[in-house]
Amino acid sequence: MIAIIVLPVWLAVGWAIFGGGGWGTLGLVIVVPIAFIVLGIVALITNVRPTVRQERALSWIDVGVLTAWHLSIIGTGFYGPTATGFGVLAILLGIAAFWVAVWQLVTDGANRMKASMAEFERLAGEQPGASATGGPVGSAGATGPGARRPPFDDGSDDVIIIHEVRED
Repeated sequence: MIAIIVLPVWLAVGWAIFGGGGWGTLGLVIVVPIAFIVLGIVALITNVRPTVRQERALSWIDVGVLTAWHLSIIGTGFYGPTATGFGVLAILLGIAAFWVAVWQLVTDGANRMKASMAEFERLAGEQPGASATGGPVGSAGATGPGARRPPFDDGSDDVIIIHEVRED
């Protein structure tokens, strides 16, 4: 999170120490806010991921991509002969960091949903009305978690049956 502030500030400080020229200053006025916003968006997407919040740690993919991206921004801030190369690399790695963060967020959400559904199905199979095979008791030969029994009125308060009456 500290990189959201420090890296754009480094671009400005590096320009003051190593840079020069008016056109570069104009470019810096555009680049620093963009760097701040993109760093913030990637950090937000990364921190929203449930596994990051739960484990309080990034994945190794995050570590690799973010380290390379931050180092390229630091390299750009020296404004030497390789600043353009580092700048292009920083842009490409910023795009990669964004899409890697989105991909991991979607993948993590899908994995958590699968785990939730598996737990739901496991608990549904343990219900008192379920047979040992996982199907409901009294189903006409149907077994498995997706088997359904026809509705009936056994006199209990648990079942509500609504009959549709059509008048032509």
